[in-house]
Amino acid sequence: MTFAECSADVAPWLSILLLLVGGSALAEDLHFLVPGGAGGGWDATARGTGMVLRNAGLIDAASFENVSGAGGGKAIGMLIETAEHRSDTLMVNSTPIVVRSITRLFPFSFRDLTPIARVIGDYQVLAVRSDSEILDFGDVLRRFREDPRSVKVAGGSVRGDLDHLVPALALRAAGEDPRKLAYVPYDAGGKALAGFLTGEGDLLSTSLSEALQYSRAGELRLIVVSAPARVPTVPDVPTYAEQGVDFEFINWRGFFAAPGLPDSVADRYSALLSDMLATPEWETLRSRNGWQNFYLDRQEFTRFLDRQERDIRALLVELGFLRETVQ
Repeated sequence: MTFAECSADVAPWLSILLLLVGGSALAEDLHFLVPGGAGGGWDATARGTGMVLRNAGLIDAASFENVSGAGGGKAIGMLIETAEHRSDTLMVNSTPIVVRSITRLFPFSFRDLTPIARVIGDYQVLAVRSDSEILDFGDVLRRFREDPRSVKVAGGSVRGDLDHLVPALALRAAGEDPRKLAYVPYDAGGKALAGFLTGEGDLLSTSLSEALQYSRAGELRLIVVSAPARVPTVPDVPTYAEQGVDFEFINWRGFFAAPGLPDSVADRYSALLSDMLATPEWETLRSRNGWQNFYLDRQEFTRFLDRQERDIRALLVELGFLRETVQ
């Protein structure tokens, strides 16, 4: 074995050794894997987390890698296949990793990875273009009741996934048939935003953080947020409850590592993310993006994922998006 080959094999473990021997500011480098393209919620969360960790002095450097395809499945498969050399890698994900494993969009689940921590919560919004005649969710319901096909909702996920599931649940809460919802799917949030702004669809289902930039620029108008109360970041946007619909939803985002990562290393990564939440750098980023602190350590996170998988499976069956025979 040459010196270069030896160095390549040893380098990932040097970062882990540094991480294990003392306080938080010990990992020389963390690599963040984003299972989608640039511009979406996963990308913003991974890049924001890496930059905060670095700027707060909790790590020395952060690098980033976007791997699109198969609804995030390509990145998950790559992380599993290259696990031996990915000990310094954290992959961002969210509720879709649960939904897409249930619906068999990809052949993996969170159990094939090492859950590290749930970090943030991000509310979902419905948005319209700035020149739309739709003013609020009441207008959506009136149009839907007259002709369900007249209300097309665009979103950055496949049918039956998060951006489809949330407005469907809101319609069910309003007493309507969610199976009649006309949904226009895109491969990622960034692509959905781009398509919607060019005129595709009547409503955009997306996360608050993904919509904020376009709302502030006057390109989108947010008509409802899935929070229990108004969000300080967007104080003029009403909740579903304010518009007579008993519905709320929050999408988690968190991090996973490669399978086989030693427990001691996974615990330290989890603690590192917890330490990050107490920094002023994080609070600046969090408030700017409208995120909610939603931390669970890796043991609690794993139990949460187990519960969410059971709940979402039952919900997808109830809504007609999944057959009961699918395991």
